Order: sequence, then structure tokens, then C-alpha cells
Amino acid sequence: MTEASLIDYMYIFLFLIVGFVGGFAPFIVNWFIRPKRTHLKKSLDTYECGMDTYGKAWDYRYGISYYLYALIFLAFDVDILYLFPVATYFDKVSGARGVIEIFIFIGILTLAIIYAWAKGVFTWERKIKVL
Repeated sequence: MTEASLIDYMYIFLFLIVGFVGGFAPFIVNWFIRPKRTHLKKSLDTYECGMDTYGKAWDYRYGISYYLYALIFLAFDVDILYLFPVATYFDKVSGARGVIEIFIFIGILTLAIIYAWAKGVFTWERKIKVL
């Protein structure tokens, strides 16, 4: 191995160590400065914006539509990130190819929205009837 490649590996190792320390340092600092008494009744209650809870907070169930909205948001949020590399290298490929790839990608996202709409994901059922 050459000296240059060993230096490159040293940088990678240093990067991993700094990343590990930076990731776990908040947990370690929190463990040292946290309150040591956790057996108080107040600490076992559910915390809601600094106010006492009304009823039992764990008994309330959300509809499945809420979770489907969240999953669709996450899917499209991540998919939008794939447009950044295309936009970055747009000048390195031919203009027609880049535009066609973007339209194909957005078309697939549009088909996913249409599929979710056809399955009824975007309809909320009202639990309370309005008179």
C-alpha cells in the first residue's frame, strides 16, 4: 500500500470516529446531567405540552387514514430528493434526455397519487355527524 492510500484510510477512520463521537456524545452528556430520581408520580404521567392530561391519552386511537397520509408524505418527501441529483447534473447530459427522465419520474409519482386516490386514501370518514 502506498503512503497516500494509508493517509486516505486515516481520514476515513478519523471521519468515522468523529461521527461516532458526535452521534453518541449527546446521549452520554444527557446521562450525566439528567435528574437521578425518576420514581416520582409526576414523571410517570403522560406529558402534553406542559398541561395535565385529560383522560387517558393512550386510549385515543387515530384512524388508519392518518398513518396513510404520513406514509405518503414520507414517500414523496424522499422521492423529491432524487430530483436534486438530476438537477445538479442537468448540464452534463443532453437536454432532451434530462427532461424526459424528469417527466418519467414525476409521472411515476403522479401515478402513485392516482392509485392512492383510487384506493380511497384521501377520503376522511367523519365520526361526528354534523346536523
